[in-house]
Amino acid sequence: MSDLPEVPMPDEALPLAGTSSDVDAAAPDTATAVAAAAPPARKRPRPGERRVQILQTLAEMLQQPGADRITTAALAAKLEVSEAALYRHFASKAQMFEGLIEFIESTVFSLINQIAERETSGAVQAQRITQMLLQFGEKNPGMARVMVGDALVFENDRLSVRMNQFFDRIESQLRQSLKASADAAGSATPTVTANGQASALTAFIIGRLQRFARSGFRRSPTEQLDVALALLT
Repeated sequence: MSDLPEVPMPDEALPLAGTSSDVDAAAPDTATAVAAAAPPARKRPRPGERRVQILQTLAEMLQQPGADRITTAALAAKLEVSEAALYRHFASKAQMFEGLIEFIESTVFSLINQIAERETSGAVQAQRITQMLLQFGEKNPGMARVMVGDALVFENDRLSVRMNQFFDRIESQLRQSLKASADAAGSATPTVTANGQASALTAFIIGRLQRFARSGFRRSPTEQLDVALALLT
């Protein structure tokens, strides 16, 4: 199968602005030398930067194998800020998880649109979509835990509902692609065929991501993927 577009890692999609030194290292005077030896002053994050940093750190904490429920106290400690500082950017921890889910949704469905535009074969579209989702989870382990609900067990129920809706949309897209494929193949029951294949592929995606997360990210979700896709599509 041809390569898919590179799936962005959380630190690429949730970038933190780099910090630059306030000291001109090229200046030879004593004042500059003293300033260079002193610890750099801590800069106040630019508007929106702290929010991004919170989401990035949450995703990083989620990708630790065997991570328990992440508390706002632990997140604040990791960021070296107070819990009150977190709540200046998010009204609740549920909103932080919603920020991660929004990243998952926007990234995945943007890539699905690219696949649909590039591939004319419905079967190939379904294969590429499946491959992309598994690659996304593999490259973003913390996000994979959110996708399969492991990270949401003790969180607000609306988060799990939203992830279920995410996979409903995935199945609907797969169904659409596979129906076109069944029609092209002259199937007598293209809708029935597409419904069954889309359901099986969605269950396969969720199952592979769950195994990946629950194995401590040791079992790759993309292992022997060509063989599995040949059987399922």
